[in-house]
Amino acid sequence: MAKRGHKLQEFEAHNASVNCLSMGKRTFRLLITGGDDHKVNVWSIGKPTSLMSLCGHTSPVESLAFDLAEVLVLAGASSGVIKLWDLEETKMVRGLTGHRSNCTALEFHPFGEFFASGSMDTNLKIWDIRKKGCTHTYKGHTRGISTIRFTPDGRWVVSGGFDNVVKVWDLTAGKLLNEFKFHEGHISSLDFHPLEFLLATGSADGTVKFWDLETFELIGSSRPEAAGVRLNTFHTDGKTLFCGSDDGLKV
Repeated sequence: MAKRGHKLQEFEAHNASVNCLSMGKRTFRLLITGGDDHKVNVWSIGKPTSLMSLCGHTSPVESLAFDLAEVLVLAGASSGVIKLWDLEETKMVRGLTGHRSNCTALEFHPFGEFFASGSMDTNLKIWDIRKKGCTHTYKGHTRGISTIRFTPDGRWVVSGGFDNVVKVWDLTAGKLLNEFKFHEGHISSLDFHPLEFLLATGSADGTVKFWDLETFELIGSSRPEAAGVRLNTFHTDGKTLFCGSDDGLKV
């Protein structure tokens, strides 16, 4: 029999629509949320009120990311502006501009000195936190970017777009390495197998597809769901894939 989940906590995170959230991966106790009220709120799981509210954006917050230490927070807005906060010093470190439209995806590099951003302007940008600027812009998507992920070793960055395409970029060479065009809906989620060189891609077409990153071949696909896939993530043991859609969570 399937195990039943139960609600741990419910709270009003913003005074307008909540657009994005991210959980810290060091303690799994910190949560950040971004909303149409232009704010980023920081929460501790189990506490009913936010620890702090990060202000500075002048438009809705559409993407968020924690660094591995749960100290730095990135927030991208519909204006295209990205802001970086230091939670220990409780202040905004800097604002970064370069995107011409909504910043829809953010991801810290595994080693923490860089991060990537994707936008509805179709561009993927790599930023150097120390140099305080963009070091490279990758062009190739024909519609906006919906999701991005670095490979665990930090050598590649993968982007999924509203053009239904997944692109693999080589950070060292600074160029496109390969692309996958088998989805029939926009790319909603990306995740890497924890033990194998394998990528899972979820799409609004209702499928999750599996790609061998050594041969760049499609090696499997889930049966189409009636509702589009919104997220997919591997369990840390690599044996289970959790898949969320509009009609529920599947394992």
